[in-house]
Amino acid sequence: MKRYSFAPQFLFRVGFALVLFSTLLAYVTPRANAAEQPNFIIIFTDDQGYGDLGCFGSETIKTPNIDRLAAEGRTYKSFYTACSVCSPSRAALLTASYPKRVGMHQHVLFPQSNYGLNPDEYTIADHLGSQGYATACVGKWHLGHHPETLPRANGFDSYFGIPYSNDMNHPDNKGKPRLPSDTLWKDQASAVTLWKTPLIQNEEIIEVPVDQRTITRRYTDKAIEFITANKEKPFFLYLPHSMPHIPLYVPEDVYDSNPANAYKCVIEHIDTEVGRIANTVRELDLAKNTYIIYTSDNGPWLRFKNHGGTAGPLREGKGTTFEGGQRVPCVMWGPGRIPAGTSTDAFTSTLDLLPTIASLSGKPLPKSGNTIDGFDISSTFTGDTSPRNELLFYSPHGVLEGIRVGNWKYLEKVPRNLKNLKNQKSASREPQVFLFNLADDIGEQNNVKDSHPEIIAKLKARMKEVDDEITASARPVWRKQVAAAK
Repeated sequence: MKRYSFAPQFLFRVGFALVLFSTLLAYVTPRANAAEQPNFIIIFTDDQGYGDLGCFGSETIKTPNIDRLAAEGRTYKSFYTACSVCSPSRAALLTASYPKRVGMHQHVLFPQSNYGLNPDEYTIADHLGSQGYATACVGKWHLGHHPETLPRANGFDSYFGIPYSNDMNHPDNKGKPRLPSDTLWKDQASAVTLWKTPLIQNEEIIEVPVDQRTITRRYTDKAIEFITANKEKPFFLYLPHSMPHIPLYVPEDVYDSNPANAYKCVIEHIDTEVGRIANTVRELDLAKNTYIIYTSDNGPWLRFKNHGGTAGPLREGKGTTFEGGQRVPCVMWGPGRIPAGTSTDAFTSTLDLLPTIASLSGKPLPKSGNTIDGFDISSTFTGDTSPRNELLFYSPHGVLEGIRVGNWKYLEKVPRNLKNLKNQKSASREPQVFLFNLADDIGEQNNVKDSHPEIIAKLKARMKEVDDEITASARPVWRKQVAAAK
């Protein structure tokens, strides 16, 4: 039997080669994984209307960078948020659940609020983080300012932003200026000091008041820093802008002193910053492996006129369950995966982003997880048929007001004073009932309730059925334990 012996020099060379190979393999593996797992960027503006982008018909606001994303991607013309105000809408996007299902349906959070999104909820960041994605939230959170409810408690690796709306004051929301919006706009340098709005990094307040003139640009700086730092691995960036929620601010170098142009100025500045992010993705050669989704948390705050947006052809705006409150502009961009220059009327929602992103990432959602209300809408990238066929409509205070099934939309709007159970005198007043066929009436101008009683009966029954299930299986919010007084 022939025996072989290995000289020490040969053993050293083999060992060195193995170490070198292992090192190279460790270096290459993250890049290979990144090629298989797409990056995701969600840009979520605040109170931007359906008619406030060039690609959605605006003739006054110039948005060339977002329009370019649309020209290279797909516009969604029948895309909805789950509520017409901030906190419920944001909870729904991250969890794929109706706000009522996660206990976040009763209006918005304030600096004095003692509850927030439960960290037991399963978010987009939780799902992607479990696959090794780098995750960051940069911008307005508004799902709880306590450490137990901030982004890092809900799946994100890092956070930089304002914890609630930019018209709220730390720590108790008191002392806010009572000045007309035009007055505030005319003297931004002074106005920015009147708000005690905090800027948070992870869980620490780092600036009070935050200089809101630069906040949109600073968010973008942080976003680009994150993208660049994680270009070799898959990443998820959630960028919920504080603007164009009032009060409006822009940097001095793009400021237009005419209050009539305030809202236009802010949206065009956001567009510039979106362009910086998109260009970073292109320059880092990440475009073929990155999805960018641009949309808004709800419709425009119409009562602020030149400081609020427009709903385009839609009825009403923020705070209502009419189309202008919850149908929002949406652009999806994914070169090579989403056909360029296309548009769809597919019935879709922010509720659908988590299951869609999960599908695209290659890892299905946990089967034993919480019940959700979203669908995988990746089929709508190339087609117009959506797995979604219905959507419930809740008021900003969580009152069930309607449902859309197919193209039929039913609304049952209770006069405000009926919501107060102590007001017995008005208890006999009937709610306003609306029925619209959105196929030919997205402006909700033709109430056909008297012509289709059978459709109303079916929609009303289905609305109650779904709401009853949500109510029965609703999950609790996180609540701060307040010590009892001695």
